[in-house]
Amino acid sequence: MSMPKYAAKSDRNQALIIEALQRCGCDVQYIRRPTDLLVGRAGKNFLLEVKVPKAKGERGGRLTPEQEGFFASWRGQKAIVETPLDALRAVGLEI
Repeated sequence: MSMPKYAAKSDRNQALIIEALQRCGCDVQYIRRPTDLLVGRAGKNFLLEVKVPKAKGERGGRLTPEQEGFFASWRGQKAIVETPLDALRAVGLEI
């Protein structure tokens, strides 16, 4: 059995994003597929895909083909986040 082309790994900013969400009272589960995080807040669920922001000399996070398909077809809430502030805004929290 061969290794999948896109092996699971956490983005380096993911821990900070999870911490920020939890500090604001959100429940957070790392589910990996179809997105990285399942977040519960105020009786609602949110799907968040964590990507590393593009920095000088870096490509930044890109969606895998599987993620692209999911984002194109999913009719419910979903968001791509790069920072804790992005994540808080995605779940309806303005700081």
